Amino acid sequence: MTGDQAEAPVLRHAETDRELYACFPVMRELRPQLEDEQDLIRRVRRMQGQDYRLLAAWQAGRVLALAGYRLQENLVYGRYLYVDDLVVTQDGRGKRLGARLLRHLRTSAREAGCKELVLDTALSNALAQRFYFRQGLLTRAIRFSVPAAQDGGN
Repeated sequence: MTGDQAEAPVLRHAETDRELYACFPVMRELRPQLEDEQDLIRRVRRMQGQDYRLLAAWQAGRVLALAGYRLQENLVYGRYLYVDDLVVTQDGRGKRLGARLLRHLRTSAREAGCKELVLDTALSNALAQRFYFRQGLLTRAIRFSVPAAQDGGN
């Protein structure tokens, strides 16, 4: 392979602390509230108890994109795959990494017996919404939330 022919990014899960450490700069683009690499590692380790996994697009030892997800079940969807996090770095844009990650997750969902792949995005995030529509995802609900410490009214 010549110097100008870079290897195509490879999708694989980040599982070791070292791999999670490498994911931090990318995840921080999406989740700026993360304090540092150790904060990410602590949170991921806790969430792994709820079946959270972190799929990464790796190229030359660098992470270019991430998808954090988990398998869940509820009365609305039955068994489904929920995408917590989906982010592509500036360097990774234009390589269809977001589409590759979602395609991989859809396959994983099917193989796990899930009927749905579900994710949330901010109402103000028009760019992400356009991307999701192009990937075949449809708007099917509006999610409401309130801080638990806040009085709900009345």
